Amino acid sequence: MITREEIANVLDQPVYDGDGNKIGDAKHVFFDDMTGRPEWVSVKTGMFGSTESFVPIRDAALVQDHLEVPYGKDQVKGAPSVDVDAGGHLSETEEHRLYDYYGINWDSVLSEAERTDDDRFAAGPGTAGAAGAAGAAGAAGAAGVAGTRGEAGGKDLRGTAGGTAGTAGGTTGRQDAMEREAMRGDQAMTRSEEQMHIGVERHESGRARLRKYVVTEEVQQTVPVTHEEVRVVREPITDANRDEAMAGPEISEAEHEVTLHAERPVVETETVPVERVRMTTEELTENETVRGQVRKERIEAETESFTEDEMRQGGKRRGRE
Repeated sequence: MITREEIANVLDQPVYDGDGNKIGDAKHVFFDDMTGRPEWVSVKTGMFGSTESFVPIRDAALVQDHLEVPYGKDQVKGAPSVDVDAGGHLSETEEHRLYDYYGINWDSVLSEAERTDDDRFAAGPGTAGAAGAAGAAGAAGAAGVAGTRGEAGGKDLRGTAGGTAGTAGGTTGRQDAMEREAMRGDQAMTRSEEQMHIGVERHESGRARLRKYVVTEEVQQTVPVTHEEVRVVREPITDANRDEAMAGPEISEAEHEVTLHAERPVVETETVPVERVRMTTEELTENETVRGQVRKERIEAETESFTEDEMRQGGKRRGRE
């Protein structure tokens, strides 16, 4: 069980379950108004500590630099959400719901608190130190009631001296309550809000490929070609060719043949490399607007006035801070 002296070592420390899983960080410790013992610890869980869950501290243990509770991580995160009033107290209804969730018998808790309360006041009306201890056992609002009960008991058993001791117990209880208030801080609320963290993820947006195929195109090109044609050339008889002209018979038949030539286009193809083609990628950056929703807490102050009777009765209720 965690003692009052160990509370300072609990706050803001990691909280683990029995299997070594971290649940969150301890933020507040709530005392029992009747016994003055630590009874609940609130644990910040969830991403960025956005959720606060209540865990019984009665069976918890302080192990080195962290608090260990006998409840699983998922069980703590699934604890019912409860409201804490402006005075830092849990109502009996809210507390009952938590005890039911963790499987703790509510009647046994009340019986234990009553036994502790009776033992405290039974030891009170003997000496001033005992009565002071009785007053110190009250916490967060129970100190004044403890002092009153100590004073009444003193009158029954020890007369004036006992009454004085009871009054001293009430004063000491109020001083201890003030010390607890200082230990718990300035009773300020922590306002939290969600923050939107935007990142980018890479995903496949398409595919590109190179494909080679064959097409046939008509190609036209003009080339010069030559051919031979017959042209009859007539020469007069001259002294230079007279001998050749008179070499044959005077009158006869003759025939002379000439072979004609002509060029025609001839087409041949050959495969030659003309270029290399490859694919590369390049990254282009553009701005894109992202919209989302975040939740923010708002804190407003509410004031409620009590009569003297209501304040005296309020000290008897079970509450938490």
